[in-house]
Parts: sequence; structure tokens; C-alpha cells
Amino acid sequence: MPAEEFVAGWISGALGLVLGHPFDTVKVRLQTQTTYRGIVDCMVKTYRHESLLGFFKGMSFPIASISVVNSVLFGVYSNALLALTATSHQERRAQPPSYTHVFIAGCTGGFLQAYCLAPFDLIKVRLQNQTEPRAKPGSPPPRYRGPIHCAASIFQAEGPRGLFRGAWALTLRDTPTLGIYFVTYEWLCRQFTPDGQNPSSGTVLVAGGFAGIISWVAATPLDVIKSRMQMAGLKQRAYGGLLDCIVSSARQEGLGVFFRGLTINSARAFPVNAITFLSYEYLLLSWG
Repeated sequence: MPAEEFVAGWISGALGLVLGHPFDTVKVRLQTQTTYRGIVDCMVKTYRHESLLGFFKGMSFPIASISVVNSVLFGVYSNALLALTATSHQERRAQPPSYTHVFIAGCTGGFLQAYCLAPFDLIKVRLQNQTEPRAKPGSPPPRYRGPIHCAASIFQAEGPRGLFRGAWALTLRDTPTLGIYFVTYEWLCRQFTPDGQNPSSGTVLVAGGFAGIISWVAATPLDVIKSRMQMAGLKQRAYGGLLDCIVSSARQEGLGVFFRGLTINSARAFPVNAITFLSYEYLLLSWG
């Protein structure tokens, strides 16, 4: 049933989120702050200053929201394929869709996911960039006390549009790269699976992992711009728009800035997406 795709997407998204959030926190900080010399330096400073809890800042909100957005991605993708090919998930191994259809369905899911994700991702990034240690008696409170306070503060200070800061960069990041994501996954599954059969767990893990890496290689430049625009107006200058952010970043820090966080994105992408696809396929197979 179409609804099962959304439920499976939510559960698999939640599992992937818990596994990948510490890596995501380090990635966001490397992209938006200049106080770290690299991945290890960021991890060491975060641990020393904020303990292990520092790596999980901003996670409670994504568990309740971004996991739902992940269900939009997988649900829309599968239902778009159903509309394009008239074949259900269970029938697609016997009648595999064309890669063009897979790409179009993935882009559709990515576009709608980005539209739903924008405010939640903004709040996550703002919370992840709070480097204060856990509150102690007499110490000044952090700018945001939690996700609800963060959302209310942004709304009050920046208006409704403030909650969608960086949304265009997010949409440009997710629309094509999620098409690439699903095409890579489908192609790898077909290479190592006999015709008409379901891929093995090992194949799903490897295909999902590499799909995650390849899509993040394509996504990282716009991911950097997206994160910077989301943080604009706080500790750094506000950008006049997407193009201004690209030009200013390149002029001040060189073209290498657009690949900041690529290493940790790739390291995070393999296990997160391997688990996401394995749980997604397992749930649909068990329900089918």
C-alpha cells in the first residue's frame, strides 16, 4: 500500500538520524565556523568543552520532525515511481523501472522533502552551532534554550521568512542529488542481484552506503552554502542572497570552502544510508 512507504521511510529515517547525528554536528560546525583546524580538532574541542552531549545538540527535534520528512522522501519517491511505471515496490524487481523514471521520482521526492525540511533543518543547524557547555549555576544561558524557543526566537527576530533562510540552497541541493541517490542505489542493486530477485542484505547495505557517498559528493558545495545562509545574521555577516553567499565565500576563503565537510559527510553517509535502506527494504518486504 502507498502508505506503507511513508511509514517505512519514517522508521528508517529515524534509525539513520540517530546513527549519523554526531557526524552531522561536526560537519555543520566545520562549514560555518573557522575556529577548527579539521575534523579531529573539532571533535576534541567539542568533547572537552561540551562532553559527549555536545555531539547530540539539536537531535531531539529532528527525531520528531526530520524523520517524518524522510518519510516524505521515500513515500513520494515510491509513489512517483508507481505513477510513472504502474508497478508497486514488490513488482519492481521483476519489472525494473528505467533509470530515467528513477531519477525523476528521486528528484520529485527531493524537491518536496526540501520544502518540508527547510524550517526543521534551520533550527537543527542553529542548535548545533551553540558551543556553550551544559548550563551551570551563574553561567549565561545559551541563545536558544531548545527547539521551540529557537523557532520562536527566529520568528520574532526575523519574521516568518526567517524560518526559511537557506531554503533555496536546500532545494537546489536536494532536488538533483536525491535523483542521483536513488539511481546509484538502483544501479548497484541490479549489478549484484539476479534478475527478478530481491537484493541480499549485503547488497542493500553496500548499495545504500555508496549511494549516500556519491550523493553527498554532489551535494556538499550547496550544503556549505545552505549552512552558511542559515547561520547568517548571527556571528557572521548576513548575505544578500544565494549568489552573494557563493561569491563572498569563494572570495574570502577560496574554492576549497565549497568542499568543507566533504570527508566527514562521506564517512557519515555510508553507515547512515546503508542502515536507512536496509531497514526500509526489510520493513516493506515484511509487510508485503
